[in-house]
Amino acid sequence: MGVLGRAYSFLLSVAYRLASRIQTPFYQSYLLRTVRSGPIPKHVALILDGNRRFASAVGLSLEESYYLGARKVEEILSWCEELGIEHVTLYSFSTENFNRPRDQVEAVMNRIREELKYALSRIDEFKRRGVRVRVIGRKELLPDDIKVLAERLERETSGNRPKTVNIALAYGGRDEILDAVRKIALEVQKGALKPSDINEELFEKYLYLNGVPEPDLIIRTSGEERISNFLLWHIAYSELYFCEAYLPSFRKIDFLRAIRDYQRRSRRFGR
Repeated sequence: MGVLGRAYSFLLSVAYRLASRIQTPFYQSYLLRTVRSGPIPKHVALILDGNRRFASAVGLSLEESYYLGARKVEEILSWCEELGIEHVTLYSFSTENFNRPRDQVEAVMNRIREELKYALSRIDEFKRRGVRVRVIGRKELLPDDIKVLAERLERETSGNRPKTVNIALAYGGRDEILDAVRKIALEVQKGALKPSDINEELFEKYLYLNGVPEPDLIIRTSGEERISNFLLWHIAYSELYFCEAYLPSFRKIDFLRAIRDYQRRSRRFGR
């Protein structure tokens, strides 16, 4: 390609970028209007993935990438509130994630620690907005100070209604089911329950996520198409949406597309 050809290609790329920047706000507004005219899910759960690959792709440290991921979660929660989504569950750290290299685990824990402190500084805002925060998972596996922060956040928002933000920390879907089975077995052993009493309704009362409707929609960032041991009991009839964007680069347009895709599906719940 000659000099003129390269110059022409460069001008085309500049024009395309400028056009994209102009079109994006209009397209986002169009998507928002479209989504608002359809059924809004009551409960959206997100598998927050891609921080490490984002850091590698753009040359950031893990700490910087996790910080950007946390700020993105804050945006996602605001988008959910804008649409009137009442319940949000965030898959932040699994029990399997403890097997990652120590520096990676410490980077995540440091960010979780800071985000819990930040959340505690906004207690009045949570109360005003009617947001209850629950931390679900095996909290005993967390560092002691993080466990204390998590329990304090739960306690100080416990009376808020009608919205719920569930933060899955040290969480595993199989662990949740096993823990429920153990609790029920103890009740049977004590004579408080009979095996014939056990049904789906009773079983769900022993799960971490009790009292919250099952997720209507699961969104996973980063392009991976798997559930990764997340809410195994609860997502039997949830709609699944996989987005290519890494968490820090997940846009409002991506989120609205996920909701629009959900609205276009026919949910039959096995019927």
